Amino acid sequence: MSQALITITIKLFAIYQEAYGVPELRRQFPPETTVSTVLDGLLREHPPLAKWRDLTRFGVNLQFVEGDTFLKDGDELVLIPPVSGG
Repeated sequence: MSQALITITIKLFAIYQEAYGVPELRRQFPPETTVSTVLDGLLREHPPLAKWRDLTRFGVNLQFVEGDTFLKDGDELVLIPPVSGG
């Protein structure tokens, strides 16, 4: 029997929010999905974002995490691209 999908909220900022035109997405994934897998899917949907892949940091439930972190149902994933300011 297949496992139920997990639902996560993806918070988008800066260039990611510009590309998608919304501040967040809700998506479903198989269990054992990693943060990097989610990012890879978003980059396939918007290939121009690929140049930001190695510069993007991640947060899950208000904690910084690495790309190999497994997501759980109900998690909030934040994509944090580099920003500049003054």
